[in-house]
Amino acid sequence: MGFRLGVDVGGTFTDLLLFNDATGAFWRHKTPSTPHDSSEGILDGVNVICGQAGVTPKDVSVFLHGTTVATNAVLEGKGARVGLVTTEGYRQIMQIARSFVPGGLAGWIVWPKPQPMARLEDTVEIKGRMDAQGREVRPVDDADIRAQLERLKAQGVEALTISLINAYLNGDHERRVAAIAAEVMPDVPLSLSHVVLPEMQEYERTLTTVANAAVRPIVGRYVRNLRERLTKVEMTGQLSLLRSDGGLMSSQKSEEHPVALLMSGPAGGVTGALWVARNAGLNNILTLDVGGTSTDVALIENGEPRRVRTTEVGHLSVRASSLDVKTVGAGGGSIAYVPELTRALRVGPQSAGAAPGPVAYGKGGVEPTVTDANVVLGYLPENLLGGTFKLDREGAKRAVQTIADKLGIGLMEAARGIIDIVNENMFGALRMISVQQGYDPREFALMGFGGAGPLHVNAVARLMGSYPAVSPVSPGVLCALGDATTRMRTETARSLSKRTSDTSADELIALLRDMETQVRAELMADGVAEAEIETSFEVDIRYSGQAFEVPMSLALADLEQGGLKALTTRFDHEHHRLFTFNMDAEHEVVNLRAVALGRSLELPSQPLPKGDGDPSAAKLRDHELWMDGGPQAAVIYDRARLLAGDVIPGPAIVIEMDSTTLIETRHRGVVDAVGNILITPV
Repeated sequence: MGFRLGVDVGGTFTDLLLFNDATGAFWRHKTPSTPHDSSEGILDGVNVICGQAGVTPKDVSVFLHGTTVATNAVLEGKGARVGLVTTEGYRQIMQIARSFVPGGLAGWIVWPKPQPMARLEDTVEIKGRMDAQGREVRPVDDADIRAQLERLKAQGVEALTISLINAYLNGDHERRVAAIAAEVMPDVPLSLSHVVLPEMQEYERTLTTVANAAVRPIVGRYVRNLRERLTKVEMTGQLSLLRSDGGLMSSQKSEEHPVALLMSGPAGGVTGALWVARNAGLNNILTLDVGGTSTDVALIENGEPRRVRTTEVGHLSVRASSLDVKTVGAGGGSIAYVPELTRALRVGPQSAGAAPGPVAYGKGGVEPTVTDANVVLGYLPENLLGGTFKLDREGAKRAVQTIADKLGIGLMEAARGIIDIVNENMFGALRMISVQQGYDPREFALMGFGGAGPLHVNAVARLMGSYPAVSPVSPGVLCALGDATTRMRTETARSLSKRTSDTSADELIALLRDMETQVRAELMADGVAEAEIETSFEVDIRYSGQAFEVPMSLALADLEQGGLKALTTRFDHEHHRLFTFNMDAEHEVVNLRAVALGRSLELPSQPLPKGDGDPSAAKLRDHELWMDGGPQAAVIYDRARLLAGDVIPGPAIVIEMDSTTLIETRHRGVVDAVGNILITPV
C-alpha cells in the first residue's frame, strides 16, 4: 500500500498532505515553519500527520516537496562565493551584462547596479578558443588552467562555474577545465555551462550557470540534511523536489541543477490549482495564492498554465523554464504603517513572518498586520485551526488603533483601509499576468488559496470582474496537494540558429530524436519506468534579422508530414496574434527543446453527499462583521458539514481546519459536487 506525502514550506507555515494511493483518503496538517532550519518544521509535521493516519514514516513511498530555499538564497543575497572561468577576453561578461536598465526613462540616473553573482576579482580567463561551429581554434593549456584555478582556490571560492565561448556547440574545453578542477579543488561543486544551458547567447548562458553555482552549496546542504533526518525516522521512500516549471526532479538531480528550483514554492500552488480546476470543470483560471509573507498569482488557460523561458527572482533573470508566476509582498503577515513623510497608509512588503507573526497570534508581535485587520473587522473569527489556535482580538484592536490614530479616523475604517490596500496590491499583480498579456480577466474564474486566499478572493474577484471566485477544499494546504499530484519532468535544449533554407525537416527530426533519447535516459536514471515516459518538443523561431524569438510547441508527426512549411505557417499565425503583423523575411530556427514527463499521479477527488440547498445544518453561530461602512449580521458555517448544492447567502464566513472563506454582501456561495465553494454576485 503506497502513501504519498506532499510538503510545502512557506515563509510562515509548513503545509503537509498525506495521500493513500489505494483508497484516495487523505490527511492534512499545518505546522509553523522553522526558518533557521526548515527540516525541523518538516519533521514535526511528518510525525504528526503519520500519527493522524495511523502509519509510520516507513510506509511513505514518495516524498514530494516544494521549497523556497533557493529563492530565499537569491533574494537575501546569501548565495555561495562563485569563481568563474571564462575564455580569454571575456572576463567582464557579468559586468557588461545586457546594458539594460530597468525602470522608466532616465532610470539609469538613479539605478544602483546590482553586484553580479560572480565578482570580477573571482573571475579568471584561460587560453583556448572554439569557433561558432564548435571547432577548436586554439587548444587549452593545462598549466595555464591549473594556475588560474589555484588563484581562485586561494581566494576561497565556494562554488565554481566554467563558461567558455561557444561551449554550447562543443563542451570539450569545459570538460578539460572540470577534470583539472576536480584535482585542484575536489570539494568545490562544479557547474558547466554546456550542461546547465546548452544554448547560444553567452551572457544568459553564463548568468544561468553562475546562479546555479551560487545556490548549489545551500540547496545541497539543505537536501542532504533533510535526507539524513528522514532516514533517522526510517522514511526511505523516494525524495523528489518541485521544479519551477511545475514538474518534479529527484533530490540527487536537484543538488546538481538547483537553478531549476528558483520558483519551486509558487509552482506547487499552480499545480494544485490545476488539479482542483480539472475536478471542478473550470478551464480558465487566475490563481491567487496568499501566504503569510507574499501573494503569488498565475494564469491557466484551457487547462494549461502559462510557462515562460525565464525565471525571475528579485533583479535576477535566468534562462530556465518556469510557470509564469508574479509575486507581490502582500500576505497575511504584511505590516501596515504610516510613513511620517506622506502620512498615507502603506501595507507591506515588510512582513511579520513566522516569528513573531501578527499581534493576534499572541507570539510577541507588536506591529499591525493584514491578519490583525481581518480579526478586527470580524472576518477572521477567534477560533482557528479547528479551535487549537486562539486569536487575541483585543491585541489586534490595540495594534490597528495605532494606525487609526495616525490617520485621525475610526478603528474600523483603518482596518478596512488596510484590507482595501492589500486587495489593490493583489489586483495589481493579477493585472500584470492578465490584462498586460492580452487576456480579459472577465473570461477567467479566480481561485483563492494559501492560508489567506479565501479571505480575499471575493473582494479581489469583484475588482477584477473574474467570477466565480473559487475557494477550493483545503485551500491552506493546496500547495502541498500540488506537490503530491505533479509528475517527474526534465528538459534539454540545443541551439541551432539556421535559416529554413539552410536546414531541413529531416535535420530537425534527427536532432529532436537525439534529444528525446537523452531526456528519456535522465528520467529512467531517476527511477521512472520507460513505458510511463511521455515526451514533447518545443522550438524557438523568429524572422531572420529579429532579436527576439517566439517559443512554440511542436509535434514530430506534423514535421514529418508537413515539413518546415507546417512550422513556419504556425509561427506566422502566432506572430500575427502577438504583434498584429507579419514580415516578408525568411524564418530562422533558433533553439530546440525536448521535454520528458513521468506518469501523471492521478488523485481522485472525493464527491460530497448531496444536500437540499439549505446550509443551516452547517451553521455554527450568528456573527457580526464590519462591511460596506457599517456592522452587518452574518453567519459562521463549518465547512466540514456543508453538502453539495448548499447555497450560502453573504455576508458569511466558512471556517475549516486550514483556512477561512469570506463571502461578501450581495454575493452568494454555492458548494459544488466535490466541495469547492463557488462565489458569484447575486
